[in-house]
Amino acid sequence: MTGTAAAPPATASAMAEAACRFLDLLDDGQRDRAVFGFPGEPERSRWFYTPTDHGGLTLADCTTVQRQAALRLLATGLSPAGYHLAATIMSHEVILERLEDWPVVPGLGRVRDPLRYAVAIFGDPGTGEWGWRFAGHHLSLHYALTGGQLAAATPAFFGADPAEAPLPGGLLRPCAALEDLGRDLVRSFDEGQLAAALLAPHPPPDIVTGNRPVLEGRLWLASPREWFRDASQLPPPLLDGLSARLAAGEQALGPETIQALSWSATPAGVPWLQLRPDQQQILSALLDAYLGRLPDEAAEAERAKITGTALEHLHFAWAGGTEPHQPHYYRIQGPRLLAEYDNTARDANHVHTVWRDPAGDFGRDLLAHHYATSHH
Repeated sequence: MTGTAAAPPATASAMAEAACRFLDLLDDGQRDRAVFGFPGEPERSRWFYTPTDHGGLTLADCTTVQRQAALRLLATGLSPAGYHLAATIMSHEVILERLEDWPVVPGLGRVRDPLRYAVAIFGDPGTGEWGWRFAGHHLSLHYALTGGQLAAATPAFFGADPAEAPLPGGLLRPCAALEDLGRDLVRSFDEGQLAAALLAPHPPPDIVTGNRPVLEGRLWLASPREWFRDASQLPPPLLDGLSARLAAGEQALGPETIQALSWSATPAGVPWLQLRPDQQQILSALLDAYLGRLPDEAAEAERAKITGTALEHLHFAWAGGTEPHQPHYYRIQGPRLLAEYDNTARDANHVHTVWRDPAGDFGRDLLAHHYATSHH
């Protein structure tokens, strides 16, 4: 259990109260869709960030009052700034719909729908072990609780397409800090640091670990079939097109670059101890930008995993260009952390970000400890 900490009860209590309020408003049919057992595997660790069926009860299938209760639950898992980010990401579906000329898939309906975000509750909120998920396109948040405390808030996926959208007199950039601080860091490197940090001159076409439930072995991009709950429901031309696009990207990269960009438990890049104090300050600010999406108590629990001696094992790696609007990717990795950021699609105007704990996603580590010590 070294290097882990659970959030104090306040966050967990708020989550349990909001989850119970939401469930109390549902009818039997809605409850059947929203509630799963705990741990509820494999459903609890099955997750997506594409426009697919994310499992659970969607906002579209809720009344206005139920929808508000679902959003109140979402708010308990995020800081005010994190909630604003989540709300912006959901509203981006309307922007994306216009950019893509109002797509509709026969049999599936509207492709970009700001109400196609779903709540799933695992177990009985507030009693023993339970968890919940709020997920849809470009937003996938997972929480596990045990003993009246928050055990995990990972994986946490946030994306934005477009990453940058014009406003009258300005720009809408939901993930601006994650991009700008990462670029500031890599552009501050000297020649030796850059040589250590640069994985490849070209970035991968997406976050490398994808939506895999477990991080183990050596990982490269998942196949398009894994991006959707039931790929058999997709029109064959769409799935074929995604597969062809991925194959073309892999061919352009080549096997050596793919090998260099692949993820493993051994961190790649420049280590924390080889950064100057000013560079460590930039990386700390970047980590804070990720953690700032969580409630303070939960953020401190995650921060505890990457401070002290754990900080010495953090590595920062980069791939791609270092100028704005050039395709780019970075990875921050330590024993209890994987942060991936990718901005390559739509001419480098489509961001994917994820924060994970390779040892404790979905609360696996704390729940295993709890079961080992409390269940005989």
